[in-house]
Amino acid sequence: MTDIPATPAQPAESPHTAGLRKAVRLGALALAVLAVISAAAWTAIDGTPGLWGALMGAAVGGAFVLTTAIVVIATAHSAPQTTAAVVLGTWLVKLLAAMGIVAVLSEFDFYSRPAFAVTVIAALIVVLAGETWAVLKTRAPYVEPTGP
Repeated sequence: MTDIPATPAQPAESPHTAGLRKAVRLGALALAVLAVISAAAWTAIDGTPGLWGALMGAAVGGAFVLTTAIVVIATAHSAPQTTAAVVLGTWLVKLLAAMGIVAVLSEFDFYSRPAFAVTVIAALIVVLAGETWAVLKTRAPYVEPTGP
């Protein structure tokens, strides 16, 4: 028998990313709830085009906001300048992707444009509010102990 302690399969969650991880989980949950409610409402209003508009709007709006928190978590152990550069670059890519998606979708008429627009705006607000609430309610230490 050895005295070496077993290592966990996954490293423990870092306290300085705990708030962001909680924000991603709560933001995704808020997005899922919004997608269901919006899809049901817009299907009742516009039928199948309303359903497609609501689902695509939730996907575009939710992905736009959730990506930022995921990128910050991914670069949490990098230098602050690296994190800032990656976040800025990702924001530019997201903006170009959103413009491209809207440009491509403008050629089609299988979805409801009002459902798409309203749901994108609602997704941006709901996911951002959920992420903000999660970060504000997370208790994490300001400093991490260096060890024994």
